[in-house]
Amino acid sequence: MSSRSDENLEVNLVLQAIFRKYGYDFRNYSPAHVKRRLLGKLTENELDHLSELIPRIIYDQAFFDSLLIDLTVNVTEMFRDPKFFLALRETVFPKLAILPFIRVWLAGCASGEEAYSLAISLDESGLYDQCQIYATDLDELVLKKAANGIFDLGKMRKYTRNYQHAGGQKAFSDYYVANYDAARIGGRIKKNIFFSRHNLVSDASFNEMNLIFCRNVLIYFNQELQDHIITLFHDSMPQGGFLCLGPK
Repeated sequence: MSSRSDENLEVNLVLQAIFRKYGYDFRNYSPAHVKRRLLGKLTENELDHLSELIPRIIYDQAFFDSLLIDLTVNVTEMFRDPKFFLALRETVFPKLAILPFIRVWLAGCASGEEAYSLAISLDESGLYDQCQIYATDLDELVLKKAANGIFDLGKMRKYTRNYQHAGGQKAFSDYYVANYDAARIGGRIKKNIFFSRHNLVSDASFNEMNLIFCRNVLIYFNQELQDHIITLFHDSMPQGGFLCLGPK
């Protein structure tokens, strides 16, 4: 058996251990993505074989928590892809405005930047008071960070440019309070966002949504899991709903 085959076998054993111990199922994630993240953890901990991760995963909760962050997708920023948010304002929001109540599902919300961007956009379009945003993610640690709404102040300059290019109508600094090296999102923007754990791999639809975001998440799954999640979104939307995916 080749060394590559051995390595792939070890990857499968690691993923099986995670599933059996914690219930997180990464077995249908993109093999290249998973292997890259596991090999990074191997190097970081100066281990020789992927199977050596298994005892650490089973017996060391802190180690697993850090691995979970590596495996899940948490790369995001406020008003990422400003043209997308501008299109929302100009094309989608006017169609949602006729509804008495708007339910939005942001699947894979990571640390919350996209949820707050969406809330700001809805607020400036006069729709936020009739909205509920359900921001979900697999990782409970990043959900806690997202709910706090505290971000690196050094990133605000870039976020301000994104906001302006996304059709922002105010001074972006109106939406956060700066304190030393941190920026805290204001309470009004937080008020209609509900952060909750949801596993796209195993959990069912939990409501009927008028607008669903899942941008740059599906690329980390294999075709079987992508098909499953698209069906989940289809079952979660009424006729005339909107599904927003990333450009890839």
